[in-house]
Amino acid sequence: MGEKSASPYDMDGPSFDADRYLQKLLKECSLKQIMDTEAAIVRQTQTLHSDMQTLVYENYNKFISATDTIRKMKTDFKSMETEMNLLMGNMQTITDHSERITDTLQETRSQLTRLSGKHQLLKKLQFLSSLPSKLKTLIEEENYQQAVQEYGHAQKVLHQYGQQPSFRGIQEDCIKILDELRARLKREFRETGKPAQTLTEIGELLLQLGERPSTLAKEMLECASKRLHEQIVVLQDQTDRDMIEFIDLGIDGFLKDLTLVISSYNDMFLTKHLEQEADNFEQIARLDLNEFVNRNVDEYLALVQDRAEIEIGHGDSQIILRGLDRLHRRMTAMKTLCRSVDMTRSGLDIIVNAAQQLCQTHMKSLKDHFNDSLSSVRLALVSSSSTSATTGSSSGVSSQTSASGGPGTGSSNPNNATGSLRELIANLYISTIEKVKGLMQDLLIFLQPEWSFNLKGDPKGIQCIEGIRENLLVAFLRHFCSTVNGYGSVSSTAPPTLLLVLSKVCLEMERAGVHTLTSLVDELYQLDSERSVTLVHETELCHEMRDSAQLLLDSYVRLQGLNLSQMLRKSVETRDWLNCLEPRSVRAVMKRVVEETAAIDAVLGELYDSAGGTGGARTAASSDSSRKTHFSIAASKQSQQYRSTWSTYTPSQLDSSFVSNIQRLFSEKIEIFAPVEFSKVSIITGIIKLCLKTLLECLRLRTFSRYGLQQIQVDTHYLQINLWRFVNDENLIHVLLDEILGSAVLRCLEPILMEPNAVEIICERN
Repeated sequence: MGEKSASPYDMDGPSFDADRYLQKLLKECSLKQIMDTEAAIVRQTQTLHSDMQTLVYENYNKFISATDTIRKMKTDFKSMETEMNLLMGNMQTITDHSERITDTLQETRSQLTRLSGKHQLLKKLQFLSSLPSKLKTLIEEENYQQAVQEYGHAQKVLHQYGQQPSFRGIQEDCIKILDELRARLKREFRETGKPAQTLTEIGELLLQLGERPSTLAKEMLECASKRLHEQIVVLQDQTDRDMIEFIDLGIDGFLKDLTLVISSYNDMFLTKHLEQEADNFEQIARLDLNEFVNRNVDEYLALVQDRAEIEIGHGDSQIILRGLDRLHRRMTAMKTLCRSVDMTRSGLDIIVNAAQQLCQTHMKSLKDHFNDSLSSVRLALVSSSSTSATTGSSSGVSSQTSASGGPGTGSSNPNNATGSLRELIANLYISTIEKVKGLMQDLLIFLQPEWSFNLKGDPKGIQCIEGIRENLLVAFLRHFCSTVNGYGSVSSTAPPTLLLVLSKVCLEMERAGVHTLTSLVDELYQLDSERSVTLVHETELCHEMRDSAQLLLDSYVRLQGLNLSQMLRKSVETRDWLNCLEPRSVRAVMKRVVEETAAIDAVLGELYDSAGGTGGARTAASSDSSRKTHFSIAASKQSQQYRSTWSTYTPSQLDSSFVSNIQRLFSEKIEIFAPVEFSKVSIITGIIKLCLKTLLECLRLRTFSRYGLQQIQVDTHYLQINLWRFVNDENLIHVLLDEILGSAVLRCLEPILMEPNAVEIICERN
C-alpha cells in the first residue's frame, strides 16, 4: 500500500510527477486513449472544484450558526448568574428560619419521644395479653404460619419477663397452645397424600417450633417418598396418552414434587448451621438425600423406560424422542440441585436404550420383510413352474416330433422363465437394499441437532451408534447369509431355481450391495469403519456373501444333478439288461436328460455369461469328435474285425481291463464334486459330470447281454453328440462316456459292440 502511494504515476499520491506521467501516457497510449484520459481528468477536476465549493459553503453556514449560538449563550449566562445569586439568598434565609424553629421545639421533641416510648410499651403489653386468644383463633382458622409468626414476635419478651407473675400465665398458655399446634402439625406431616409444597411448609413450621432437625429430616424424606410413589402409580395408569403427554405429566407431577423436596430439604437442613445437632449431621443428611433421590429417580426412570419400550416400534419415533428430549432437559436442569447424583446420565441411558430397542425392532422388521420376500419369490417360482409344466405337457408331443426341435425344447418358453427370474432377482435385491436404507435413515433421528442430548459426545452414545451399524446392518447381512445358507443345506427342500435366484442375489450383494449399505451407514453416522478395529469391515461381509453364493450354486448343481441322476438310476435299475432286444432307438430317458440339460442351459444362459469365471467359453468341437463314436477310429477297418473280440472296440482301445486301469491312473483326474464357478459353462458341466458319474456307478452294478451292451452303446453315443456343446472341454465328456461304455463291456456276458455306422444312423434318426 505504501509503494502504491509513493508511485509518481498516482495522481492521488504525494509523489505524483506530472511530467513523468505525461511521458508515460504518450509512450504507452494511443491518441484516442490520451484524449479519453484528458476528458476524464477534466471531468474529475470539475467535480473536485464543485465538491470544494460545496464544502466551503457548508462550513461557512456552520461557522455563522456557531457564532449565533455563542452570542446567545453569553446572553443566557448573564440572566442565569442573576438567578443563582437570588437562590443563594433564599437558601440562607431558609437556614436561619430552620435554626430558630429547632431551638423553639427542642423541649417539645423530648416530650414526644417519651410519650411515643410509653405508647409502644402499652401496645406490646396489649399484644401479650391478647396473644393466647389470638393464637387459638389463628389455629382454629388453620392459619398456622401466622400463629407461629405471632408467637415469634413475643417470644423474646416472654423469655425475658416470663418469671414475673403478670407474664407467667401468658407464657404457660402460649406454650400449651403451641404444643397442641406442634402435635397437630406432626399428624398432618405424617399423613399420606400431602403435596410436597405442603410438606415443606409444615416442616418449616415444625423447625420454628423447636422440632429436632435429624428426626424431622428422616420423616420428611419418608413422607415425600410416599407422595412420589403415589405420583408414579398415577403415571402407570396413563396408558392412553402419547409419550409427550406422559413425560409432561411426569415433569409437572413427579419431578416438580421431587425438585421441591430437594430444594426445601437443602434450605432446611443443609444450607444453614443447626447448633442443636451433631457436627456430622450435614454429612448424614446429605447421604440420606442422595439415597432418597437415587431411589425415586430410578423408579421413575424405570417407568419411563418401560413406557418407551412399549412405544418403540409401535408409535411415532419423533414423538417419543421429543418426550425423551424434554425429560433430558428437565433432568439436566435438576442436576444443579443435587450435584452428587448424575441425573443427566440416567436420562441419557433411557435414550440409548430406546435407540437399541428401536434397532432391535427394525432388525425384526428386516427379518420379517426378508422372509416375506423369500416366500413371495418361492411362490412366484412355484406358480411359474406350474404354468410351464401345463404348457409343456400340452406341447410336449409336437416338441419331440419336430425335426428342428431336438434337444433343448424341454422348457416351453425359457425366455419368459429367465425373464421372470431376472425380475425376481432384481426385486429381491432392490427391495432388501431399500428396506435397509429406509430403516437406517429412520434411526438417524437420534442424531438430529435439535435434541438437547448428544450421543456423539458421550462414550456410551458412540458405542450405541456403532451398535446400530453392527447390530442392525452387519447382523442383518449375516442373517441374510445364514438364511440363504439354510436353503442350500443338504436337508433343504427348496426348489433348485430358488437356489439359483438366491445365489445371484448374493453375488449382487457382494458386488455392489454390501458396499452401498456400509458406505451409506458410515456416511450417515460419521463412522470410520476402514480404520476401526471394532467394526466389521466391508470385505469380510463381501467374503461371506461370496461364500453363500458359492454354497447355493453348489447346492443347485447338486440338486439338478440329483434330479437327472434319479431318472438315469431308475432307467438302469428297472430294465432287464439280460433280455434286451436289439436296439432300434435311443432310450427316452436319454432324450429327457438332454432336454432337461438344454432347459437348464437356457435358464443359465440368461443369468450367467458364457465366459464368466475361469471356466472359459465353449469351443466348437470338430466334426469327427462331435459326430462319431469313440470307436469310430476303427470304422476304416474290415467288418470282420468288429466281432473278433470286444476289447478291440472298447473306448480305450486296450486289450484288458488291467491295462485300462493302468492308463486311467496316468490320465487327468476328473473332479466330480469340485466347486463350480459362477459361469454357465461351469455350472452345466458340474451337472453333467454328476449325471454321467451316476450312470457309471449304476452300470457297474448290472450285468448285460449283447443287446443290452449295444443299447448302452447307442445311448452313450447319443449323449456324446448332444452334450458336447454344453461344456467347455469335450474331452471330459469323452472320458466319462468311455468309462461308462468300458464298464458295460466289462459287465457284459457277450461283449460284441454294434457297428459305428449303425449307431450313428440310429442316433441321427432319433
